Amino acid sequence: MSERTILIVDDEDEIRNLMSIYLKNEGYQVVDVPDAATAMDMLKKQKIDLIILDVMMPGMNGIDACLSATCC
Repeated sequence: MSERTILIVDDEDEIRNLMSIYLKNEGYQVVDVPDAATAMDMLKKQKIDLIILDVMMPGMNGIDACLSATCC
């Protein structure tokens, strides 16, 4: 089975770091970014199997990011 990639989008470093540790320990490849705009760029560059997206972020919130994600 190929390694699955999970994108974590959260403005809090501690949350991203903790989730990354747990997911990597389970064998997932993890990419983490601090905001929705960076996540949108990442989706254009890399195949992502699952996104864990914070809803309450400054700038573009998670709901707006979901609604504007046209590349997926």
